[in-house]
Amino acid sequence: MNFPTSLDENVIAAIAGILVFITVIIFAQALLPHDPMAERLRSHKKRRDALRGEMLGGGAVNNARRAAQISWVKGWLDKLKLLRGEEARKTSEQLSQAGWRSRDALVIYVGLRLAMPFIGGIVTFVLLWILWPDVPAMKKLMILLLGVIGIGFSPVFGLKQAIKKRAKNLTKQLPDALDLLVICTEAGLSLDAAITRVGREMGFAAPHLADELGLTAVELGFLPNRRQALMNLAKRTNLPAIRGVTNTLIQTERYGTPLAHSLRVLSTEFREERMLKAEEKAHKLPAILTVPMIVFILPCLFVVLLGPAIIQVVATFGTGGK
Repeated sequence: MNFPTSLDENVIAAIAGILVFITVIIFAQALLPHDPMAERLRSHKKRRDALRGEMLGGGAVNNARRAAQISWVKGWLDKLKLLRGEEARKTSEQLSQAGWRSRDALVIYVGLRLAMPFIGGIVTFVLLWILWPDVPAMKKLMILLLGVIGIGFSPVFGLKQAIKKRAKNLTKQLPDALDLLVICTEAGLSLDAAITRVGREMGFAAPHLADELGLTAVELGFLPNRRQALMNLAKRTNLPAIRGVTNTLIQTERYGTPLAHSLRVLSTEFREERMLKAEEKAHKLPAILTVPMIVFILPCLFVVLLGPAIIQVVATFGTGGK
């Protein structure tokens, strides 16, 4: 694809401006104060208020209040019936797994999914017809379609990446949390008090897991069925390791088995599993490094070893030819 050379400076200036803007945003986010403890406390307070309202029968009042404050985006989505059904429920669960549990998270996400294709089309159209006006029409149409599809699916890709990142953090933080739970239960604390204490102690080291444990402690104190509170933890995380922990806690609550012993066994299993994964990655490392070594190291080695000999041969034959 050949672009006009007269617009090279404008294109470079536009790209440089975008990169500078992104850099400024990244530095601003890094410099702004971030308090995970305050965010977690606000999240727990919202969940506690919601459960208290349900127990006191204030659901209708809260629904009427929310209905009076809904935005025009939610109104349109309700008209289109995009906030109901099985797909909306699965999306809500995925948002919860990514850590986005606010009341309007589903509305914002669905609204972004509807708006991003139009935004992608407008942005691609402006870039094509202003920066590169001499591109053939067929190529413009293809690039426009690619822009609409790529930017339109960006919320889906972003949600999947957020879920993967949060799941990875929770998996890494779980063995340490289980060790603290064992210590708390052996010290005589109940399950509710132990989960609350572990969530408070791991607030800075493991904010994601501390958030989930804090919400579980709130639900254990308000929900009439303790089993439902533990099942909600497994549903919010959707991780096999945490599902195993919740199943163990449910069986302990039901049959009265020693809680500390069960948690100690689980902690040992998770640590051994993490060590096995680390050893597996270490054993895969030689095979993974083979391709970079062949592509980047061996050519340089050949140049260093054979380069002087080739230069000498060329010089010898060149002198002999003269």
